[in-house]
Amino acid sequence: MNTMKLPVDARLAWVRRVAIATIFFVNGVGFASWVPHIPAVQARLGLSTAELGLALLAVAGGALVSMPLTGGLLARWGSGRVTLVSSLLFCVLVALPVRASELFLFLLSLFAFGAANGAMDVAMNAHGVAIERWMGRPILSSLHALFSLGGLVGAGCSMLVLKSGLSPAAHMVGAAGGGLLLVGAAARFLGPGSAGIAGSSPFFVLPRGPLLLLGLLAFLVLLTEGAVADWSAVYLRNALSADPYLAGAGYAVFSLTMTTGRLLGDRLAAAFSRVTLLRAGGLLAAGGLGAALLLHHPLAAVVGFGCMGLGLANIIPLMFSAAGRTPGVPSGMAIASMSTAGYGGFLAGPPLVGFVADVVGLPLALGMLVAFLSIVVATAGWVGASSQEEAELEVDALRG
Repeated sequence: MNTMKLPVDARLAWVRRVAIATIFFVNGVGFASWVPHIPAVQARLGLSTAELGLALLAVAGGALVSMPLTGGLLARWGSGRVTLVSSLLFCVLVALPVRASELFLFLLSLFAFGAANGAMDVAMNAHGVAIERWMGRPILSSLHALFSLGGLVGAGCSMLVLKSGLSPAAHMVGAAGGGLLLVGAAARFLGPGSAGIAGSSPFFVLPRGPLLLLGLLAFLVLLTEGAVADWSAVYLRNALSADPYLAGAGYAVFSLTMTTGRLLGDRLAAAFSRVTLLRAGGLLAAGGLGAALLLHHPLAAVVGFGCMGLGLANIIPLMFSAAGRTPGVPSGMAIASMSTAGYGGFLAGPPLVGFVADVVGLPLALGMLVAFLSIVVATAGWVGASSQEEAELEVDALRG
């Protein structure tokens, strides 16, 4: 039996990595657990489709309010503390929407849940970047893979719950309790991450220079992801006349290849430069979708969406890492600015494709995404440039 002990630093690094990975997993499980219960809440409150759509905008509204503000909290309190507090709030608030007894309370609970989710998203990514830099090797892609895996677990458990007849309220209380236990177990091992800054600092910084470019590119990448989520099945079923069972295969394969790509992402980031990975990922995503649109066949479309998932898998983690290294801007504020812009793109993608499709048709509207991804490829060299000197200074500060 091998009894050799790991060096203390290596063991501490592993423990902190597992702790922040747990937070990403909890976020994925919690959000995916809530989504399948939306129809039941709609029926219980007697909401029309339009009313439900407007109500769900409260989730986005809460996130768009909290994301930029979280940057200021990170600058004052540090990423470890903000990650812990926002994760606990998320676990408590995720159980509220299914228990709302009237529309106003439903809206209020969705807004609060969205705000907690947005804050947790910014904080856990900032903490992941801080640990990544402290360790001196990439870990952010695998953290995002844990979020994706959490989503699969949460959705799968929800399906079992719905089949068993357990009430949505009981299920979400159980999901919230499980999340709290996992966060509590990870809390003492998270570490300080980025330290808070003494004195006053702004709660939000307007992106400019490299950070502005990162925000714009994150907007385009997540716009593309949002569009695939909402329009892949419609494209397969209506534009390509695919069988009903095949219509959902596009997004399923997209999700599977994205999770796989993120599990491999840290090794790729250690072996290749950020510029190479951004260009290769953007080319694979744009080329896969472009070829699928030209071939105009259901199987080609499924393969194309799979190429998109694999190509896009590590672009956003790489951008978070680059944002955290923006010279002259606290890491948390930079990530908050980029997250807000990217989330805006995720929300804008589906309606934008819909509006364009009404004018030129869905295939050409999806072709617009190829153009957006080409911009990412063309600007990869700018995104890949980072201040190594500043990164080394922060690592020294964290170790000290």
